[in-house]
Amino acid sequence: MKAVIVGCGRVGAGLADELDRAGWQVLILDISTAAFDRLPASFGGTALRGDGTDEDTLRRAGADDADLFLSLTEGDNRNVMAAQLAAEALGARKAVAKINDPVRAEAYAHLGIASLCRTNLMMSAVLGAVGQAVPDRPGLYTPDVPHVHSPVGSADAAPAPTTEA
Repeated sequence: MKAVIVGCGRVGAGLADELDRAGWQVLILDISTAAFDRLPASFGGTALRGDGTDEDTLRRAGADDADLFLSLTEGDNRNVMAAQLAAEALGARKAVAKINDPVRAEAYAHLGIASLCRTNLMMSAVLGAVGQAVPDRPGLYTPDVPHVHSPVGSADAAPAPTTEA
């Protein structure tokens, strides 16, 4: 199994380590070389400095056809861009974007991008820990319909917009 992780923060590094130890082929990218210090010395995957929203960088790194693509940076926009790129251009079987804003997380799921909402996860954890009712807000929004990209010109492609002169 092949996993690509964009963002080597605590969560990204932890998941990279766990998946590596479970036998996955792991590629982790971050724009900061210092971020890779979070990976343990035993990490057997590939750590690469690069922009996870850049298609050429991802292709050169070998991110094509990942079984799992996780975008876990601190930027909602970067994360959704990377996940969409993975799903549309790189053939990722499952792409998940970390989105802090619960409204946007749900909206992206309706557009076909799985969204991990840290805000909802933390609220549920804290409320549950203090014995309060936990709101019915998912931590992981899964798409109703998987995000499928139809190349321009294919039979499934949406018609091109028209303009009137």
